[in-house]
Amino acid sequence: MKIIDLEPGDERLISDLFPVLLQLRPHLDEDLLRTLYAEGHGHGLRFTAAYRDDGRCVGAAGWRLVVNTSTVRSLYVDDLVTADDVRSTGVGHRLLAHLEEYARAAGCRLLTLDSGTHRTDAHRFYHRERMAVTAFHFQKPLD
Repeated sequence: MKIIDLEPGDERLISDLFPVLLQLRPHLDEDLLRTLYAEGHGHGLRFTAAYRDDGRCVGAAGWRLVVNTSTVRSLYVDDLVTADDVRSTGVGHRLLAHLEEYARAAGCRLLTLDSGTHRTDAHRFYHRERMAVTAFHFQKPLD
């Protein structure tokens, strides 16, 4: 498996990563992803893709380094998704391990993420990866 970071403007962001990311974020379209990445990149947003040996993208991660008073320095995972047809084959584990290595090299104290309360399969995966539930995430619509 090959894991690579994709910069804004990289054609593989849409051709390869987007179809996988869409399985987690169905509200996105290609233009919105391009726009969000162009803006978010300046705030630290990065996308990483996992490729099988045959060249097919089977995993996607959106992430950023965060410095704040709560976690001091951490790598926050915005998105972590494996293509439906290859789940439970180690892709998610490899992506998470890659991000963990990056976080350690960047001097992070934690790797963190939020997961929707309805995503019970994802929660089982995170627990297997030795991640703990340490907080509640609250939100308020501003419509």
